[in-house]
Amino acid sequence: MNLQQLRYIHEVVRQNLNVSAAADALFTSQPGVSKQIRQLEDELGVEVFVRHGKRLVGVTEPGRQVLQLAERMLRDMASLKQVGEEFSNESRGSLSIATTHTQARYVLPKVIRDFVGRFPEVRLSLHQGSPRQVCEMVLSGEADIAIATEAIDEYEELVMLPCYQWNRCIVATPRHPILQASPLTLEAIARYPLITYDDAFTGRSLINKAFLGRGLKPNVVLTAIDSDVIKTYVSMDLGIGILARMAFDPAADRELGMADAAHLFESSTTRIGLRRNAYLRGYIYAFIELFAPHLTRRSVETAIAGGGDDYQL
Repeated sequence: MNLQQLRYIHEVVRQNLNVSAAADALFTSQPGVSKQIRQLEDELGVEVFVRHGKRLVGVTEPGRQVLQLAERMLRDMASLKQVGEEFSNESRGSLSIATTHTQARYVLPKVIRDFVGRFPEVRLSLHQGSPRQVCEMVLSGEADIAIATEAIDEYEELVMLPCYQWNRCIVATPRHPILQASPLTLEAIARYPLITYDDAFTGRSLINKAFLGRGLKPNVVLTAIDSDVIKTYVSMDLGIGILARMAFDPAADRELGMADAAHLFESSTTRIGLRRNAYLRGYIYAFIELFAPHLTRRSVETAIAGGGDDYQL
């Protein structure tokens, strides 16, 4: 058994069981990949893949466990390489962040500006997606850090670090009656067509929970994954919007009015997700502390080593 064989089975799965595509991605031959997989299966005494003739059509039950261990070993090998890289140059490398639109557009710009000022030789890449997508990017190794509000706590393979709490506001055209409601209530909001986030995004579950708790069924006429899209359609007077408070900028959003709604909904917590036992370069700890100053390197190291999942704000 060797690491090359583990890379082969891992890549075959990544290529949807297409051995030829896996061979191309690995810059080797298809017969060579097939031969190495067979040798690995012979040594293990189990078949990793289900076959139909010469084609691979699925993964066996023992194969799933083999693949999980293989992925972990390959990640550990990548971490070993990173150790050498960090000690040879602590200020150069890459950092991949997976996050949602709201975080990327309204929270991260200042953090990234400060980070680039401190680490100009670090290549940054920003991936956007749903909370579940950004978690999967970290688990697959495509990203180093996940930043999201929903879903991170659903993944046992990720360490969850709370960063900050936030709540919501109501946005509408400036003369809309909802902006004069005093007090602002869920009942008043439910009288109008609503535009808000898709169910998978930005604390939508807490919005649903609040209305359900009052026995209300709001008329949600449009959902989106993007705060700017919500504001665009609200400005067309197609409905009132329920928005993350951080996504409303009085200077930039002059064509809209805003009413704070923090008293109507539970607060949401934005979290950073990291792979358990991951090796992080020094500048990644620096980025985390810029984003959430209470998350010092020591506290993050404790958490990813298994001693700090219960970190509280």
